[in-house]
Amino acid sequence: MSAPARAAEPLALAGRYQQGGFAIGRTAPGAQTYLDGQAVTRASPAGFFIIGFDRDASARSTLRVAGSEGETSRTLDIARGDFDVQRITVGPVIPGKASPELEARIAAESRRKAAAFASRSDRDDFRNGFSSPVRDFRVTARYGGQRILNGVPRPPHYGIDLAAPRGTPVYAPAGGVVLLAENGMLFEGGLIMIDHGQGLVAAYLHLSSVDVLRGQSVTRGERIGAVGATGRATGPHLCWRLKWRGRNMNPMLLVGAQTPV
Repeated sequence: MSAPARAAEPLALAGRYQQGGFAIGRTAPGAQTYLDGQAVTRASPAGFFIIGFDRDASARSTLRVAGSEGETSRTLDIARGDFDVQRITVGPVIPGKASPELEARIAAESRRKAAAFASRSDRDDFRNGFSSPVRDFRVTARYGGQRILNGVPRPPHYGIDLAAPRGTPVYAPAGGVVLLAENGMLFEGGLIMIDHGQGLVAAYLHLSSVDVLRGQSVTRGERIGAVGATGRATGPHLCWRLKWRGRNMNPMLLVGAQTPV
């Protein structure tokens, strides 16, 4: 007698399937999720999970969830993003050599940021999407823009810059746990990094004040800091960045996202 066929796991999805976008899923609690054959995360006790698409994600991805009752697969078509490109020609650039002290500082700060981005908690604060961290703003640099300097592509801008007057409140766009809360970072100035769950970590840069502490839990809409121009910034703005397991996402695409049902 042949073994009975295993039932498929339930799977509901909602999201923005494009470069820099995401998918929020709902399935069996604890189900393992795979993206393009790689195990990435498990669904929370409530059954929610998230996956993110990098700025340079390929045109198609395969999502699979597997649990005690069976498994389900979906093929996701990923639309190309619309990214700004600036081509600039300048005279010869002779880079200066950083002092050993400065190099050591940059390395130490890079390690702290990398450790925060490596967080893999099982939280699901992302499940209801995000609100904007700044209420009134003007976008001065879009996510994913790239400069080509003297014909050589520079790294893309992985954040989105929201310009607002210095001191404008910055709010947590979703719940989470503060991983890093520091003033005086060399490049970022005032910097807050928040774990929103399952490898989804956001960074809030150039703050004039940091109003939370490392390890603190925050709720959606709670004030965490204020807009500034600290670090390497030419004017007051919030640079908002978002990563999921090393993939650079467009945080604005999560604003207003709907929970899958």
